[in-house]
Amino acid sequence: MSGEPTTAHEVLLCPDGPVLIPGPVTVEDEQGVKHHSERPVVALCRCGASSVPPWCDGSHKQVRRRPATAVPTPRSGRDLEDY
Repeated sequence: MSGEPTTAHEVLLCPDGPVLIPGPVTVEDEQGVKHHSERPVVALCRCGASSVPPWCDGSHKQVRRRPATAVPTPRSGRDLEDY
């Protein structure tokens, strides 16, 4: 990382899926390239199969099959709209 100050955010790790982060956000990749999004929630790829890194494009659904019951649930009854 570039050593710039960062802001703490609450994140949601989806089982066999992306990391959901409230936006707007700037993500610095391994090469030091900064990617910015103004979206209210962004999904960061964790499987490495995305065609639009660092963002998730849903490729994990083809890479890893999970039981249909393994759906992420926000803590304390929160919805993504609460971010």
